[in-house]
Amino acid sequence: MTQNIDKVVLVTGASSGIGEATVRELAAAGARVFIGARRGDRLQALAEELGDMVAWRELDVTDGSDFDAFAAAAVERFGRVDVLVNNAGVMPLSPLAALKRDEWKRMIDVNVHGVLNGIAAVLPRFIAQGSGHVVNVASVAAYMVMPTAAVYCATKHAVRAITEGLRQEHDEIRSTLVSPGVVATELGHDITDPAVAAALKGWRQKSLTPDAIARAIRYALEQPEGVDINEVIVRPTAADM
Repeated sequence: MTQNIDKVVLVTGASSGIGEATVRELAAAGARVFIGARRGDRLQALAEELGDMVAWRELDVTDGSDFDAFAAAAVERFGRVDVLVNNAGVMPLSPLAALKRDEWKRMIDVNVHGVLNGIAAVLPRFIAQGSGHVVNVASVAAYMVMPTAAVYCATKHAVRAITEGLRQEHDEIRSTLVSPGVVATELGHDITDPAVAAALKGWRQKSLTPDAIARAIRYALEQPEGVDINEVIVRPTAADM
């Protein structure tokens, strides 16, 4: 595999799924990758497996000061930050009438505030160095609304709007929205509604593996500085939505 990404990349939600696959893909391509998630044991194991190109720190994306410290630790370890991949997300789907207010709040905190905290942690550095790249992992839910997914879809619509706003405000900073269809990951493991959990198993009969999304992220990062891949939707070929 050609090694051609000479950049320092932050990846959130890196302990499993799309995040882990992205770490593997980018490290193999020559990037130095600083990884964060709540499960430090998994991060440590991944970093030890991949070697000196990967370093880690536990991260709660809902805590702005923790995200700032995460970015600072990456600079201390690798000297700079070139790319942020905002990948952390949660998806406890349920009908609105179930009134799962705690789950609604959790989705907004992780999926929206987490993305904003990440942007806030790197944006001053990107402005100062005159370059940078923010990759936000959204979902096909950024383009549609489905029963049981109203709040989740709202968070992903918000991520799409934030990504576009960042693009319009900063000519020197690249912004990319990567929107996966159904992917075989742990996303949705926290669904507490039995009927919705069963439906998710059905949806995942046609699903991508996480490496497909990792390759899309790599593609965006590989482009020359004057090229900004703004939006990418990646679906299984046989997907219904």
